[in-house]
Amino acid sequence: MKELLTYIIQNLVSKPDEVSVAEREADGETVFEVRVAEGDMGKVIGRQGRIVKEIRVLMKAVAQRKGKKVSVEIMD
Repeated sequence: MKELLTYIIQNLVSKPDEVSVAEREADGETVFEVRVAEGDMGKVIGRQGRIVKEIRVLMKAVAQRKGKKVSVEIMD
């Protein structure tokens, strides 16, 4: 799932080499922490948070099929 998230984020931003996705466990769920270049933050979040919301929906759907729980956090 980390590879899928990394692929999606890298295709949204101008500087794909500066994308990093960290994975950690918290309270029985997997948390993905996404970091991007300063100028690419808006491209990942989208207008009124629409893009990041859809990324979260997609990742939760993939996780649900595998019987897991995930969340996606965009880090500064």
